[in-house]
Amino acid sequence: MKTYRIATIPGDGIGKEVVPAGKEVMQALAKYSKSFAFDFEDFDWGGDYYRKHGLMAPVDGLDALRDKDAILFGSAGDPDIADHITLWGLRLKICQGMDMYANVRPTRILAGIDAPLKRCTGKDLDWVIVRENSEGEYSGVGGRVHQGFPIEVATDVSVITRAGAERIIRYAFKLAQARPRKLLTVVTKSNAQRHAMVMWDEVAAEVAKDFPDVTWDKELVDAATARMVGRPASLDTIVATNLHADILSDLAAALAGSLGIAPTANIDPERRFPSMFEPIHGSAFDIMGKGLANPLGTFWSVSMLLEHLGEHDAARLVMDAVEEIASNPHLHTRDLGGSATTAQVTAAACDFIAKSMQASELAA
Repeated sequence: MKTYRIATIPGDGIGKEVVPAGKEVMQALAKYSKSFAFDFEDFDWGGDYYRKHGLMAPVDGLDALRDKDAILFGSAGDPDIADHITLWGLRLKICQGMDMYANVRPTRILAGIDAPLKRCTGKDLDWVIVRENSEGEYSGVGGRVHQGFPIEVATDVSVITRAGAERIIRYAFKLAQARPRKLLTVVTKSNAQRHAMVMWDEVAAEVAKDFPDVTWDKELVDAATARMVGRPASLDTIVATNLHADILSDLAAALAGSLGIAPTANIDPERRFPSMFEPIHGSAFDIMGKGLANPLGTFWSVSMLLEHLGEHDAARLVMDAVEEIASNPHLHTRDLGGSATTAQVTAAACDFIAKSMQASELAA
């Protein structure tokens, strides 16, 4: 039996509710499986850790994660701590410290979800957004001088390297090649950003030569937002820089019905380090501790985690549970217009998994 070592980092806010829910789902899988098990290690990093130690995570915290097979992450964000401290002190510390350069965010309309794009079906809106996750606008290069004086200057420099652009665009082409439509849109802003983004475009054209079976086009980021709303069926796989994809993926999640549903995978494609999986909804302190958080985004993230580990049947089963819950209005949480609680949705997912595994080859 294979035992996977999983780090769980709930972080802040509702992360402390949805990560335990995701862990329950994984434990439900392991309970009936004869082929795999999970060894969880929980880490209390985040805002509460910062209040005690002045850091969001230990200085050598990454060392404790290196031997893990995957990481399940909740959220980073605390109303009493500056956002740049929570983000750079935890999530970006892990992603950049382990070179998880591919941030992958699938989006589709699940049956039963009241999405804003009323005319669309799951076939019309079935996207994967690939976000460059290690440099670009979030490279951390910049500074402030003359603070406190009228001539104060602050800079944040977007850094795009040819190597960084090539590896994420190549990853996106490979992903598009593996999907039925073999369609890729490269998002850019090279009309205004005439140096780095022009190089980004040039790299895309070069990489495209290695994928003659993939149809690809280029779209300015502002035009891409309109296309996502007006012509969603014209998109399939999308690749963009760190900031552009961060914004577009939240728009995509909202168009699909709720940020509470949307998952994320922070991937090290070379598998030198563990990859990290998380819902995109953030810490949502306004509903923290009320049992209102939607755990479906975490469950979908768990499905991606299992897929990454090679447990394809288990990943499909978790996704089946997500789809079953989404199709049942009685199991919709407040963000979907319902009144179900986090605990009720989690129990329903675990029950679905238990009944399915007892009747399947997974338990054989």
